[in-house]
Amino acid sequence: MIGTVLTWAVQRRLASIEHFRQHPHEVQEQLRRELLLTARGTDWGRRYGYPDAPSAREFAQRVPVSSYEELFPELERVMRGEADVLWPGRVEWFAKSSGTTNARSKYIPVTRAALHDGHYRAGRDMTALATLHYPEVGILAGKTLSLGGTHGPNPLRPDDASSRAGDVSAVIMQNLPAWAEFVRTPPLELALLEEWEEKIERIARHVLTQDVRVLAGVPTWMIVLLRRVLALAGTDSLHDVWPRLGLFLHGAVAFGPYRELFRQLIPSPRMHYLEVYNASEGYLALQDEPDSEDLLLLLDHGIYYEFLPQNQWDVSEPRAIGLAEVELGRTYALLISTNAGLWRYKIGDTVRFTSLAPYRIRISGRTKHFLNAFGEEVVVEHADAALAAACRATATTVRDYTAAPIYFTAHDGASRGGHQWLVEFTHPPADAARFTQVLDDTLRQLNSDYDAKRHRDLALTLPTLTVAPAGTFERWLAGRGKLGGQHKVPRLSNSRELLDEILLQLKK
Repeated sequence: MIGTVLTWAVQRRLASIEHFRQHPHEVQEQLRRELLLTARGTDWGRRYGYPDAPSAREFAQRVPVSSYEELFPELERVMRGEADVLWPGRVEWFAKSSGTTNARSKYIPVTRAALHDGHYRAGRDMTALATLHYPEVGILAGKTLSLGGTHGPNPLRPDDASSRAGDVSAVIMQNLPAWAEFVRTPPLELALLEEWEEKIERIARHVLTQDVRVLAGVPTWMIVLLRRVLALAGTDSLHDVWPRLGLFLHGAVAFGPYRELFRQLIPSPRMHYLEVYNASEGYLALQDEPDSEDLLLLLDHGIYYEFLPQNQWDVSEPRAIGLAEVELGRTYALLISTNAGLWRYKIGDTVRFTSLAPYRIRISGRTKHFLNAFGEEVVVEHADAALAAACRATATTVRDYTAAPIYFTAHDGASRGGHQWLVEFTHPPADAARFTQVLDDTLRQLNSDYDAKRHRDLALTLPTLTVAPAGTFERWLAGRGKLGGQHKVPRLSNSRELLDEILLQLKK
């Protein structure tokens, strides 16, 4: 009976996906109107004239673009339990995300609408597409091994047992509908364990006997679990443990640097990979075509999109454009208005469009996580591609990395700088100089600004590679209480604060 219901749901979601592919602007405009109509009675809605049913142009003129810090006064009221502030009702669940300038962590509201019309709907979409493309895996007949984080009391309502905050994956797991829980492993009492080492050990032992067909999670942490599974099973291939394993649904970090490592762990042409773009703020996109790494923008999942061109990122009153105005190949910062009460919110991610019919994107980086200390404009997309090329050239794989500027003193009348890359490998490259050279060459091919600064070493010198001992980044995350879940190391920074902190840790 459950299988029949799930099969019907798959067909229904495929039809819905095709609808917003064919009618993107109509779907987004209808969604915008529904969001404003629903929130018209909130404090925010009344403040900005939502009862007047403003047009898209009026909405953009009335409602300010907000960062987390700018929206924090309202978000704090929501966390303290006030109702009808940004979204109708009282919000009980919050996704804990990486730090902000005014606090160590951000707390993003997760409403029932955001869960059911956003995260879970997108989960059904991914299941539908994976079933369509890989019917031989039999996704609905086996288990999906999902690895997530933990949740705890709302820090502003610590005595209120009904209000919780934690990693978005933990929030989702705790509230899963029956259809999703039916196909998931491990059980919640293991999946939500707080102590990371105990969690990995107990989950690994539990899933050894499960019919795992799908993996779902962050590559960084999934690798740790899979290695423990292999050790317990006494084998080199996961297909010896799970013969029907056929798909990894991955997200949160770029997969390029991890691809070869997963091929080593799962050496089979029957293994497939699909990417999802699921953030604390909502489920935004997914890979809908197996032969393309582009991500289909999800248009009927409770998120209304606007886009900031690069020249608008740092202006006091930025002008955003709508979906109909975006251009291929341009980099935009995402603005979202959501059914969790985030209004014209700067999520911090940047994307570029690879297709306009339908709308497909690639995540290019972060508005704050890029290297531009010398005008080189290196984004995470460039860094991941260059590292992948260097790994191929030197037969190695990267586990984790971060990079920051090196500031040099004047030399020969010119001030020159460089980049320091702190990289943790599965095994260090035999030829570190070759790795560095390919990294540099690839960055020059991908990025004309970087290439111009590297010309004759006039502004930038060859990158400096520092090999990090095994476990470096895991220990750094542990020291910040961020092991597991969707926590990840910031890739690029315009300051040396993070890099120097990790280097200092290595000296202790």
